[in-house]
Amino acid sequence: MTANTTLPSLYPFIRYEDPEAALRFLKEAFGFEERAVYRSPDGALAHVELTLGHGLIMFGGADSANRLKMASSKQVPAKNQGVYIVVTDPDALHARAKAAGARILMELHDTDYGSRDFIALDPEGNLWSFGTYQPLAAPPPKG
Repeated sequence: MTANTTLPSLYPFIRYEDPEAALRFLKEAFGFEERAVYRSPDGALAHVELTLGHGLIMFGGADSANRLKMASSKQVPAKNQGVYIVVTDPDALHARAKAAGARILMELHDTDYGSRDFIALDPEGNLWSFGTYQPLAAPPPKG
């Protein structure tokens, strides 16, 4: 089987205790856009796909995962796990995230490897890192 090299092959997936609040927050604070929203027969969010730039994340509610015995990120805190997202204007996104009430863990700063980054938490404790560093644009580190 040959992979399609023009499409991403890695899609982070998160479980939320309150997926409705997560949907609102991720759109307002970080600028994600809805690609797909699937609801269960009772109207609860079952599966969401959000895009930002060329990336996509997926999430659902803890209730929709009960059959798999999965927990939400609030039940099992991330503890230094997170998602890194390449953005073209981290300054504007940082201001947007702060205005939406995102808790900023690492303020906007320039790194020694040429990126401009910041790290924020969503309301359920997931880490979201944003910056200009594009890992696949640079040669792999030697080591």
